[in-house]
Amino acid sequence: MTQQPARLGVDIGGTFTDVVLEVGGNSFSTKVLTTYIAPENAIIDGLQQVCGKAGIASSEITQIIHGTTLATNALIERRGAKTALITTEGFRDVIEMRTESRFEQYDLNLNLPEPLLARHMRFTVPGRMDASGHELKTLTRADIEPVVEQIKAAGYESVAVGLIHSYLDDSHEQLVREVLLDLMPDAMVSLSCEVSPQMREYERFNTVVANAYIKPLMKSYLGRLEGRLREEGVDCNIFLMHSGGGIISIESAADFPVRLVESGPAGGAVFAANIAARYGLDKVLSFDMGGTTAKICLIKDQTPKTSRVFEVARTYRFKKGSGMPISIPVIDMVEIGAGGGSLAHVDAMRQIRVGPESAGSEPGPACYGRGGARPAVTDADLVLGKLDGDNFAGGTIQLHEDASKTALSAQIGDTLDMDAREAAYGVAEVVDENMANAARVHAVENGEDLSEYTMIAFGGAAPLHAGRLCEKLGIDRCLVPPGAGVGSAIGFLRAPFSFEANRSVYLRLSDFDPDMIRELLSELQNEATGFVRTCDATSEILPEFKVYMRYSGQGWEIPITLTKEQAMNPDATTFEARFIEDYTKLFGRPVEGMDIEITVWSVNATTPPQPVARVTEVTELKKATMNGKCTFFDPGAGQRINTYKYDRTKMEAGRVINRGALIFERETTIVVPSSRHAVVQADGCIDMVIASDATIPPVKDYSKGAAS
Repeated sequence: MTQQPARLGVDIGGTFTDVVLEVGGNSFSTKVLTTYIAPENAIIDGLQQVCGKAGIASSEITQIIHGTTLATNALIERRGAKTALITTEGFRDVIEMRTESRFEQYDLNLNLPEPLLARHMRFTVPGRMDASGHELKTLTRADIEPVVEQIKAAGYESVAVGLIHSYLDDSHEQLVREVLLDLMPDAMVSLSCEVSPQMREYERFNTVVANAYIKPLMKSYLGRLEGRLREEGVDCNIFLMHSGGGIISIESAADFPVRLVESGPAGGAVFAANIAARYGLDKVLSFDMGGTTAKICLIKDQTPKTSRVFEVARTYRFKKGSGMPISIPVIDMVEIGAGGGSLAHVDAMRQIRVGPESAGSEPGPACYGRGGARPAVTDADLVLGKLDGDNFAGGTIQLHEDASKTALSAQIGDTLDMDAREAAYGVAEVVDENMANAARVHAVENGEDLSEYTMIAFGGAAPLHAGRLCEKLGIDRCLVPPGAGVGSAIGFLRAPFSFEANRSVYLRLSDFDPDMIRELLSELQNEATGFVRTCDATSEILPEFKVYMRYSGQGWEIPITLTKEQAMNPDATTFEARFIEDYTKLFGRPVEGMDIEITVWSVNATTPPQPVARVTEVTELKKATMNGKCTFFDPGAGQRINTYKYDRTKMEAGRVINRGALIFERETTIVVPSSRHAVVQADGCIDMVIASDATIPPVKDYSKGAAS
């Protein structure tokens, strides 16, 4: 029996399920194809593989941390439970009317996403709170019971309750739940005052509906997962990664599954932040590209940027406002339908388009040989020579280049008069430009210059495309950490236990009330701490205070971070100074002569982050030993180059690869463009920098003349 902790990180993606086991200071990982019908099967398969590699029994695992895209996919594919909404009279159509804003104002055929619940699934009750939380109209059991009887007779499994201004006074919503559980004891009930106690009824109602919609699915899945793990002899605590970058208990996850919607990508951002801390980097662009999507996140001062609202299932790519808003604490990132499995086609304008539709794992890209006939990004990468078809996913999946060429020719080349390689080049350039454009837009929206950033690339497909993205974005340096192919799963093992509590209470600085503020923030701190204590009963818990402020008359707020001293001893002058400081950084100047108001208050309770040792970067450099010859197409050079390939597992610290090469490892391939050098750092990171960088001493260029 092992005497050391054995921690398992599991990330279910749209194509692969990544499993990482850390025990005794060593890490063991694997990628297995996601099993859609029963996702827990892939987890058990991966668990058995990594335990076999580590030489331990399943029963020796001491902790499991899990993240998944199942909640996201259920919302996108509309595969949730039969759900009803109970709301206030007069507000039945809020989730369909939206905010009346047009994200594409000149499009006369604007296609708005359909609400999760059709009108006949939405019910109303009388009773009314005002904007100050005072009861305007009484709500009684007699008002509620006839509505609940209708819902019961229609056979609804799950019920969302969203009443107007319940974030200020939740007594009416609590009464509705009481009646629901009396008359429908088997129904699952979600209250907006618990799921998202914030102002803006459209976002709040949509969030509680989404929670109710996926709650039966996620509760069933988590129950099956626990059962399968117990059958394997695993009897340890199971935790879930939430969208805000922390870990919650499986019980909390089952009650608030909407908080899991971005759990996988959040793990990747935590992983990148950990690498940034190791290297002392204050400006990092996290680039996570998997089998189905690519995720880009800005990380400043080793902390991922966060937000209170994000969108899923956008009907227009990159267009804010075209998706369903989910109002929960979340790591702020842009997500693009551009992964290894993203499918390519030619549109009516004879232009190559890639994604957002994905081949997933069933049937997968054409090269998988599982029945896929349409070309995916992985097919293009294989034809361009970036992948080793005999050793993909550690040799567990054989790739068929002929099938890729056939699919590329049939779907792209024949239409555009190209051969398979030209079509592959077109697909790769389109997907790289899609990702680069999304990164540019995200940076501009946040007032950032990407040329000042370092990229950290991970995910099964990111190292294949990171070098080209750096060329397009003007980024000088890119780090590809060890375990990049399973980065999100590793990130789960680096995340703290945390929970963020929010509440909307409107307050102008001219009406500043220190006692009320202190009491409100203390209540939120106790609420958040209580959630964390369900996961960790002994560790220190650190509170992080944040308020959302704006000038009076503005429509949206900006987050302002407060120290514990500023939060517990509130002062109007301090609050104003902090707001003006951050507002000026974001918009260039403050607005004179206007009152300032606070709309949302937030406390995040978190256990201390794991200590991170700084990496001493290598100074003595020697050329790396190659493991064979290869040829691949370098889009930056505009031609195929003859070069060498390398085995990452055999590369020691201080080894240098010059200008154009392929570095293979079990879960991914690192493409070093002709414009870059690569250095193996002391912790195993592959450090790619522009070839003219003076920090890299001259090393003989031994790539020229290699055979194809």
